[in-house]
Amino acid sequence: MRCPYCGNEDTKVIDSRPSEDRAEIRRRRVCEKCERRFTTYERIETVPLMVIKKDNAREVFDRDKLIRNIMRACHKRPVTSADIEQIADEIENLARSSYDKEIRTTEIGELVLQQLQNLDEVAYVRFASVYRDFTDVDSFLKELTRLKAKEQ
Repeated sequence: MRCPYCGNEDTKVIDSRPSEDRAEIRRRRVCEKCERRFTTYERIETVPLMVIKKDNAREVFDRDKLIRNIMRACHKRPVTSADIEQIADEIENLARSSYDKEIRTTEIGELVLQQLQNLDEVAYVRFASVYRDFTDVDSFLKELTRLKAKEQ
């Protein structure tokens, strides 16, 4: 590691410890030439998860966007922020572990619907109405009938 003060490449680690969130390692170093101390951080470099949209455009997975859309479906419903965070965690973890660093928006939508169906039926129908693009009352009723049939 190059010293930020004198540019010397001979430095020595004098202390290593994980950060509070354990996402990186903090290293205290000393330059063997100028003897000044400095801190470096080491973290795992991950390949970003990409989302393939309906028009085949690709964008980086945005967890906040996922949470906002789930929150919109759960507005004024007895669903806690912790529930929404857990859904987002499960979907992100599944997407990162099960897909080859790319996932289609349709797959994300289906995963959200699976989670919401178990959590809150009204939130499920709200999300489905946007996700499945209900165009008329009949398509809405068809989804409600399908949901009722699953209950029985």
